[in-house]
Amino acid sequence: MLAKRIIPCLDIKDGKTVKGVNFVNFRDAGDPIELGTQYSELGADELVYLDITASHEGRKTFTEVVKRVAANISIPFTVGGGINELKDVDRLLNAGADKVSINSSALRNPKLIEEIAQNFGTQVCVVAIDANLENGAWNCYLNGGRVPTERTLFEWAKEAQERGAGEILFTSMTHDGVKTGYANDALASLADLLHIPIIASGGAGAKEHFKDTFTLGKADAALAASVFHFGEINISELKQYLFEQQINIRL
Repeated sequence: MLAKRIIPCLDIKDGKTVKGVNFVNFRDAGDPIELGTQYSELGADELVYLDITASHEGRKTFTEVVKRVAANISIPFTVGGGINELKDVDRLLNAGADKVSINSSALRNPKLIEEIAQNFGTQVCVVAIDANLENGAWNCYLNGGRVPTERTLFEWAKEAQERGAGEILFTSMTHDGVKTGYANDALASLADLLHIPIIASGGAGAKEHFKDTFTLGKADAALAASVFHFGEINISELKQYLFEQQINIRL
């Protein structure tokens, strides 16, 4: 069985790391390169850098930040935000990213998933899904949680897998930043539906929440932001705790 992964997520706005609650009310969390370096040294398995206003503002992702990350950090990292065509992917991989995360662009143009998988390999293509629980259904959103769509989590995740996604990064907007635990019921349903890895996102507030998402939620990786950025959970201590809980984790 593959080891479970701990993935700090750095949301980038105007060149700085920020963190919000339920996708709004952002506050500054520090320099993205310094934070990434620190997380790498503490034992993070991967990093995710998201240019969170790129799609909304209609501009390209921050190539210079990606180059600086690649020059300073030795663990794999994924980059997302404002990726709309193959040349965006090519530019980011050439700048040093290991994978790209697509969200709004994939919903608008699902064939982009196939194009990335065919040209760069499925392992490069992470499809991120922002979904909110509304009247018993998980509805997908565009543009960093700003624009609702007709798509729902499970049918869209299945289609993304069929088109060539290598991983699904599911963020529960309902749980984002509120620190009461991940959306484990939805995650477990996704795990039963798909055969590709699932990254849980939204809701981490305690070490137990990571254990729960790996056991109850059947997630392959757990992504978190503010608990790491603001020193509430130390990654080394978290991994030691998970190891003691018999979770298969790299120490």
